[in-house]
Amino acid sequence: MASTHSHPGERAAQDPIRLLAIRDTPLTVDEVFRAVGDDAAGGTALFVGTVRDHDGGADVDTLGYSSHPTAEAELRRVAEKVVAEYPVRALAAVHRVGDLAVGDLAVVVAVSCPHRGEAFEACRKLIDTLKNEVPIWKHQKFSDGTEEWVGV
Repeated sequence: MASTHSHPGERAAQDPIRLLAIRDTPLTVDEVFRAVGDDAAGGTALFVGTVRDHDGGADVDTLGYSSHPTAEAELRRVAEKVVAEYPVRALAAVHRVGDLAVGDLAVVVAVSCPHRGEAFEACRKLIDTLKNEVPIWKHQKFSDGTEEWVGV
């Protein structure tokens, strides 16, 4: 992993956006956590979104995520917005598409900042904005045979 040797508070010369991806293969927390390692960061916040076994009182059997062709570009725009708003040393975000089972990782995001408060705030901004603005849709199939699209 690359180490940055700069003075505290100084923006890293390299791009703080270290990993952005929308992929159809399983996600790992380790990959995202390693991507945001930075010697000048005193705090790293990580969020993991998993497929839960229920939604709105109905039992979920499976779900599928699909994305618009512009989704990765929109993910970069969201990441750049977070980097501009917070003192981000490193940022990573990956979202899965395709068919997922209960317990699978659907999204993993992490942000490293000089201090923990900034890391928490930036990570929350990243996941909330990603969910609201990146064109990724969820198709849930329930155990009673019904289904629904979310985010469309």
